[in-house]
Amino acid sequence: MKPIRLVRGFVTVGGWTLLSRVLGFVRDALIAAYLGAGPAAEAFVVAFSLPNMFRRFFAEGTLNVAFVPLFAKKVEAEEDAKAFAENTLSVLTTALIVLTLLATLFMPALVTAMAAGFIGDGRFDMAVDFGRIAFPYVLFISMGALFSGMLNATGRFAAAAAAPVLLNVVLSVAMVGAAKFGLPVDRALIWAVPVAGAAQLAVVWSAAAKIGFNLRPRLPRMTPELKRLLILAGPAALAGGVVQINLLIGRQVASFSQDGALQYLNLADRLYQLPLGVVAIAIGIVLLPDLSRRLQAGDHAGARHAYNRAFEFALLLTVPAAVALIVIPEPLISFLFQRGAFTPEDAHKTALAVMIYGLGLPAFVMQKVLQPLYFAREDTKTPFRFALYAMVINAVVAIGLSFVIGYLAAAVATTLAAWGMVALLWFGKKSMGDEVHADARLIRRAPRILIASLLMGALLWGSEIGLSPVFELSRGLGTLLLVAIGIVGYFGIAHVIGATRFAELKGSVKRGG
Repeated sequence: MKPIRLVRGFVTVGGWTLLSRVLGFVRDALIAAYLGAGPAAEAFVVAFSLPNMFRRFFAEGTLNVAFVPLFAKKVEAEEDAKAFAENTLSVLTTALIVLTLLATLFMPALVTAMAAGFIGDGRFDMAVDFGRIAFPYVLFISMGALFSGMLNATGRFAAAAAAPVLLNVVLSVAMVGAAKFGLPVDRALIWAVPVAGAAQLAVVWSAAAKIGFNLRPRLPRMTPELKRLLILAGPAALAGGVVQINLLIGRQVASFSQDGALQYLNLADRLYQLPLGVVAIAIGIVLLPDLSRRLQAGDHAGARHAYNRAFEFALLLTVPAAVALIVIPEPLISFLFQRGAFTPEDAHKTALAVMIYGLGLPAFVMQKVLQPLYFAREDTKTPFRFALYAMVINAVVAIGLSFVIGYLAAAVATTLAAWGMVALLWFGKKSMGDEVHADARLIRRAPRILIASLLMGALLWGSEIGLSPVFELSRGLGTLLLVAIGIVGYFGIAHVIGATRFAELKGSVKRGG
């Protein structure tokens, strides 16, 4: 069986995710330019959030957390992994069809749960209409997640990582095309969502078929393996539900706040999701099947090495990104979104949320390193319990601070809840064995990464002041120079003080481990 190349997997998934996130910025810049922070933009945010919310139950909860470890172990043990995957697909498809029909029927209630502040104005009916059009996306994307999980578990990451690029391409083309031909941009945008989902499913289904997993849906049949999957998936889905409750609380706080608040938080979320997606998603996708297969084979030394290198990789890229979001959020937001209907005041309010999310970015990524330690051992109950504690933190802070700082309370609550979750996951792993302990290399390099990041932050702060004449001439040129100074400065400092070594990184990518 093809071995999983850890670092090469990080780079492959991270590279495609970076492209997807960059195209996501193009998509959101077009939305901001065509729709601004007005009613149509906020209705789209809510409608598009609904299928993505349920996707996290089925794709990121049931499949990534429960299916991938079981499937990976069957692949490692050379058991009948295809039959297990086909049974899972049948049950998943049936559940998703029922969910889609129910959601279409009860869409007004779902929109109320997402944004009760819309009731009584035109945004509510628009969000209900948009939600019914967009919701079938969850059917395509969740089925696609099953095929992606099979590809990842067998060490083939490219197709699954590339598929999300299609979403941003399809949505962007739809908006530009509608504007060019004089059609309603908002309608073109929302109809493009299910089309993009179908395209993503086609890519990963075809890739899985090429490696021998040409699955066909059939009548669901309960097997012992499927029962085991459902037992593991229950707590994982509930944990995903807790995360969605946190998001719902944040959106409710924003919907009762000032006009445009939902769009401010949405665009701020997009910016911090760039490093989060590139690093955290890459780690989560690659590390979980690798740990599962190593534990199945009794390779505890290999499991420890994989965990430590994932943690080091996360810190190396995430900590400087967090510092940059805190130090220069306004130039970044202005460059990306300030045009058309999106005003300088909108950019400033979005930048405030970005700073707060920046403080939580390392915690968001560290969760993706720590959670596979539990999931690879088929322990989904402990992370669920921890998620409940984090939900309490989120709810108390978001609701309590909303009367003081408005929509920013949602960002503060998300950040504090993320750090609380990391603390619980960190101390909860103590009984797992030596493979979850930091090795000498990680202990030596972690503080150096922090020092290099702080020095980079000081460099960015000074450079922003020094580049003020350039910003007056061209906001875009000034921002690009600032980003280039930050990247070159950080890696230069990191290399000098021993936080990383260029030759070592190059060698790791070549070897794939």
